Formats: sequence, structure tokens, C-alpha cells
Amino acid sequence: MIFFTIILLGVLVFLRFKAPRKREFKLEYKDKRVLVCGMAKSGVSAAKLLNTLGARVTLQDMKKREEIKEPQRLEKEGISLFLGTNPDDIVLEQDLVVLSPGIPCDLPFILKAEAAGIPVISEVELAYTLTPCFVTAITGTNGKTTTTTLVGQIMQAVKPNTAVVGNIGVSYSGEVSRLTKDDWVVAEISSFQMEKAKIFSPHISAVLNISPDHLNRHKTMENYIAMKERVFVNQGADDFCILNYSDEVCRKMADKTKARVFFFSSKEPLTEGIYLVGDMIHFSWDGMDEDLISIHDLQILGIHNYENVMAAAAIAIVAKVPLDTIRQVLRKFSGVEHRIEYVATVDGVDYYNDSKGTNTDASIRAVLAMKKPIVLIGGGYDKGVSFDEWTKLFQGRVKHLILIGVTAQQIKESAEKFGFTDISICQTFAEAVNLCRGKAAEGDCVLLSPACASWGMFDNFEQRGDMFKEQVRGFKR
Repeated sequence: MIFFTIILLGVLVFLRFKAPRKREFKLEYKDKRVLVCGMAKSGVSAAKLLNTLGARVTLQDMKKREEIKEPQRLEKEGISLFLGTNPDDIVLEQDLVVLSPGIPCDLPFILKAEAAGIPVISEVELAYTLTPCFVTAITGTNGKTTTTTLVGQIMQAVKPNTAVVGNIGVSYSGEVSRLTKDDWVVAEISSFQMEKAKIFSPHISAVLNISPDHLNRHKTMENYIAMKERVFVNQGADDFCILNYSDEVCRKMADKTKARVFFFSSKEPLTEGIYLVGDMIHFSWDGMDEDLISIHDLQILGIHNYENVMAAAAIAIVAKVPLDTIRQVLRKFSGVEHRIEYVATVDGVDYYNDSKGTNTDASIRAVLAMKKPIVLIGGGYDKGVSFDEWTKLFQGRVKHLILIGVTAQQIKESAEKFGFTDISICQTFAEAVNLCRGKAAEGDCVLLSPACASWGMFDNFEQRGDMFKEQVRGFKR
């Protein structure tokens, strides 16, 4: 274990002072004892990847054996399972610990491992050490999935084997084995995935925006911002960092990176960067100074989406994708599922699924995007944030507010503080969707944009959005 730790630290030092290019280094995992924590997509993929590299893998989860789907299949592959409890009793037997993003980093067994000098890394870090090609990493509070999807489509137009991975729902570890040095990775990166990242250093990074989120885990905004900044902290002068000039927190990040900064702005022209002027997205970079695309040629609407388009275009420009290719993909892009997604019109009422609105800033953007009186479904898991900036917008925009989940009373009190009282609280999601139909009249819209995570009532925001769409489409029968 000491030899393995020395090798890992050596790689860390090397990469800290030399930003990676098209890398072909690999840590030696053969015969190393590796504990992988968490049996969701990323954990299972990490365990399988390590197993193919010859590691002696133990896959741990708090679920009991009977709650795991086909555990014997993993065991037949040679992966040991440690289920139903934390791995306190076996962690000191390991050479390496790999954490899935859902695992809190302050658990006793993690602290125990680190105190004993056992490396603890994230699943993203593991996959990164095995990546032979350029990496683009996109983070921020909102817009990550839209921007990542859009960048992925642009890059796939010139490099068809591009892998689009990470928080977008595709395990990075599950894709890395098929990549060559001539391919490209586009990764959506969450703050959770950066908590145990030490050498992660993409060629192109992007921070889209910052607003309060996940404070139940990160405790303070300073900690949350620091996790976002890790996406560029190891970059060098030959790398690029795309930042939102219109977001004060992001703008200040320019002073913290060694990479060359490419700003985007939805509020003011830039001497160098990409920006919205009237109805036109214009850019000035490396001697180029020209209009890129009119917002009327886009299929996605709203200032937040124009920012996503500018960030994606900035990434593609520094990656030297031909401008005509960028324009072609931008014109065809119709958005992502669960993000202000039109579902149906029933009895003259438009229904929109914004289940991906898992924080107040995202839901603010969704409310502002609606042009009709809104019957709004909100509430869910408590992430320890204030709802005031969201609820103060309700007067004159929201016709009726329907609340669910553990945050229902907190949101109700916040809305009432600003004089909004047209509120109902429902015990089930199905009840809330049915009530929307009764509250909405012809010419209104119904918007699911909870401003909260889905945990506790649903497996994820996708399940919440799918249930909403299924029930709404059932109204038409």
C-alpha cells in the first residue's frame, strides 16, 4: 500500500505543476485492493473498470443484499460485495477508496482511511487518470446539462466518438475504456464530484453561474464555491476557462485561474469574449470579430438559455470547431428533457415539465420564462436554502401555488411574507397534479418547477418529471 500511495502522490505532484495534454499515463491498479463506495451508476461502473484493470475490488453500499438487483452477476465477475453497513471494519485493509458522488465525505470510515494515509478519490478522478484525450468540464449551479448536451453535440459533429459523461447521467468510468488519444470527453461536473478531486485538470473548463445550492452538504457558500473552482484550479496557461461575466462570483474567478479566460455575457458587450447584443450573439476572439447567430434562429428560449448557448459556443471556438459546424448544431438544438419542457396543451392550458429545476435560481428562470398566468407545483427535499428570491416573484405571475414535500410549509411561509396567499399543500404528487387541472383555466399554464431536489419522494428528478408527463398526457384521454 505504501508503494501505491507513493506512486499516486508522484502523479499528483507531476500533474499539479504540469497541466495535462493528450495524456497516456495510467496508474497501476493491478492487484491493488480498492474499495468502491456506492452502487449507483458511477459506483458500479467504477468497480467494473477497476476489475478489468486487475484490481481486487470490493463494492460497498448501505442497501441490503435483497435490495440489490442481481448481485450475483457482479460477484461472478470477481467483484466482492459489502452490503448493509458502512465499511468501517474493512477500510484499513484497502490501498485505495473510490467514492460515488452521493457519498458524504465526512463519514467516519472516510476520515479513518485518510488518517491512515489511504488515498480517497472521487469516481470522476478515477476515470480522469485513465483518460487519454482532451477533457472539457462544465460546472455551475444551473444550465450544466443543457450546456453539456449542446457541447457534446457540437463535438460529436467533428469527433463522433466524443464521450458525454458525468452528472448528466452517464458514468465517466463506464465510457473511458473506449476512448483513444484522438477523442474528446465532455463532462458535466457537480460540486459533489469535485470534493475528492485533487488532480482533475480539463483542457477546457466552464463555470456557468453560481447561486446558493446544496448548502445542507457544503454548509457554507464559500465551501460550495470552492468546490466549483476545483474544476479549473489545476489548469495551466495552455488551457482555457469559460466564465460568466454577468455573474459577479464567476467574474472574480478569472483572478484564480492560470488558464486563458474566455468570458460570455448576456448583459454587456465585451472587448474579448462572446456576448448578446440586441438579438444577436456576437464574439471577438483571436482576431475574429463577427456575429455568430441570431437568437431567432435558436429553438430554445430565455436569457438563461442564451447564456448556455454562448458558453457552449465559447468552448467550441477555443476547441477550434469550424464556425459553420457550431451554427448548424445551434440551429438544430431543441433543449433537454425536464428543463422547461413543453408536455401538452389540455383544455387550453399549457403544461411544462421543469423537474430539473432543483434549486431556487433554476426555478426563478423557469417562472420568468412563462408568458401566461402560472399554476405552479413546488417543494421537495430540503437543501438548506432560502426560498425568498423565488417567492417574491409570484405576485402578478403565479395564479396558484401547489406545494409538496418536506419544504412545503417553509415555502408557504416565504410566499406569505411577500403577500402571496393563493396556496395549497398536497400530500402526494398525483394529488398536486390533479389539483393543477382544477386551478388552471384556458389561457393559463401549469409549471412543475419545484426549486427543490426530488429525494425522499422520488428516486431522482427524472422520475418526478416522467410521472408528471405521464399524468398530464393521461388528461387528454
